[in-house]
Amino acid sequence: MAPSVEKSWHFGQFKGDQDMSRAPHALVHTGGMKPLPPTLQVIERGWLSSNHVVFADDDAPTVIDTGYVTEGEGTLRLIGEALKGRRLERIVNTHLHSDHAGGNALLQAEHGCAIWIPPGEAGLVEQWDEERLSYRRTSQLCPRFRHDHVLRLDEAIELGGESWRVLPAAGHDHAMVMFWCERLGVLISADALWQKGFGVIFPELAGIPGFGEQAATLELIGQLAPQVVIPGHGAPFSEEDGAVSAALAAARSRIQWLSEEPRRNADNALKVLLAFKLLEAKRLSLAELARMVAATFEGNEAMRAFYPQEPEAIAAVMAQELERVGAARLEDGVLVAQALA
Repeated sequence: MAPSVEKSWHFGQFKGDQDMSRAPHALVHTGGMKPLPPTLQVIERGWLSSNHVVFADDDAPTVIDTGYVTEGEGTLRLIGEALKGRRLERIVNTHLHSDHAGGNALLQAEHGCAIWIPPGEAGLVEQWDEERLSYRRTSQLCPRFRHDHVLRLDEAIELGGESWRVLPAAGHDHAMVMFWCERLGVLISADALWQKGFGVIFPELAGIPGFGEQAATLELIGQLAPQVVIPGHGAPFSEEDGAVSAALAAARSRIQWLSEEPRRNADNALKVLLAFKLLEAKRLSLAELARMVAATFEGNEAMRAFYPQEPEAIAAVMAQELERVGAARLEDGVLVAQALA
């Protein structure tokens, strides 16, 4: 049985009870499965990659988000199977974090497809500014790609024969967007809302307000009253059983809790970033962890205010925390991704 996505984490709440040794899984949700429309498929990925939303029957077959680069072989296969031999014409990104855009270059090279990116990111992509795109500071990988079009907020794009509005989704990433089909009552929410939370509020880690923006995004989702939410990570969920209302209530409670003590967001973010790298590398020495902490904190006064200790001390504490929750084990100064019984 595939490990539960609920027992994983994706740039969001850290959960230490996942089996980190097993291969990432993928579940395909199609329009034949209530309550999804028949015009799309959701490929639900595992630990390192975002979901892919595939519109295979369009005149211009399209995928929303492309996962992490180290899982590129699986991404090519899964999207290829969904396309059933057709050429991918377009990638649309909700945002450019490495777990959502890491497959862009590979798919572009394979299919020659166009890439549509969120507003405000064009200059960073053209210059390939890895610092401001977050890749250097997070010690994550994202091969360079070429973009062809910039989305505009509130514009309508056609996907699966339906009109989808591009909506702002600030909070986790202030450039992030969602896609809303009013006729179907379906929201592609990216990392603004999952069934069990939402993404780390990264702007706050740089001293930029983000909690209020995330709360406003949740308010917008509440006003839309979607019947189905397709999240950036985890399975789609429906208001048919009250899951959308429950997810919104839990997310509103969580953003209030985080805003009351911003250190909670910082603690969670650091564990998430270190665990992500451990999932990718399988083994990391404490020295490597310390270098990653140093890269994350370089020039970042907001994080330094939370963590005045030296990187080595912070890395040691975080390694102990990952070991405590069973996500890893420490062997002679090396942190190893842990397989749980």
